[in-house]
Amino acid sequence: MTDATHDIHHAAKEGFAAKADHYVRGRPDYPTAIAPWLTERLGLRGGTTVLDLGAGTGKFTAYLAKTGARVIAIEPVAEMRRKLTQALPDVDARAGTAEAIPLPDASVDAVTCAQAFHWFATPAALDEIRRVLKPGGRLGLIWNVRDESVPWIAALTRIINQHEGDAPRYASGAWRRVFPHAGFGPMHEDIFRHGHTGTPEDVVINRVRSTSFIAALPAEEEAKVVAQLRALIAAEPSLAGKDEVTVPYSTSAFSTEKIG
Repeated sequence: MTDATHDIHHAAKEGFAAKADHYVRGRPDYPTAIAPWLTERLGLRGGTTVLDLGAGTGKFTAYLAKTGARVIAIEPVAEMRRKLTQALPDVDARAGTAEAIPLPDASVDAVTCAQAFHWFATPAALDEIRRVLKPGGRLGLIWNVRDESVPWIAALTRIINQHEGDAPRYASGAWRRVFPHAGFGPMHEDIFRHGHTGTPEDVVINRVRSTSFIAALPAEEEAKVVAQLRALIAAEPSLAGKDEVTVPYSTSAFSTEKIG
């Protein structure tokens, strides 16, 4: 099989391959409101076909499967794709990239990119997404975003940001520059409140370790980050000594339609 990772960002290729297990354990799920959003905004139901692009380990793919639609998942990193197929054996999971989608023209009713579009926010990728969408098909872009109005979460972000390098990120807003784009209508944004509940080890430490550029660090550098995270947890009254904590998020869900 052709290697689909040769033209993806090095932080994604190295980090996600190395820490797929941390991604499974550390990443939050999505709010219950995402189910009606998939039906109302993207039109997913039985008899439709949806492509999950940059599907990772299948965190979001599982929500697509619940709509009754036929689901195709494209993920270039083999280690992530393996986790997806283990969790969702009925999903058609394939290697591929946003600029080389292995599907025919006008073959899907919707495309989703969850926690992913910032990695491939280029005109070429949008042209390729438009190619595989049927007329009137929908594109959905979804991100879970930590609530940095909470002081300890802002401190957490500062720890993470020391290592971001040149990795594309949702927070930079750079992905927005490719819109408006020929062949797509106006963009709609819906925001949902959300929380990620679990042990501090999973929702704080494993979540950070699943970040591409943290996961790609040399072992000794990653260990320093983990030590900083443990110190943050120990110093924060809402976290220290707790078996279960909730990290507050908002989920931003954008949708647009293929036109012309």
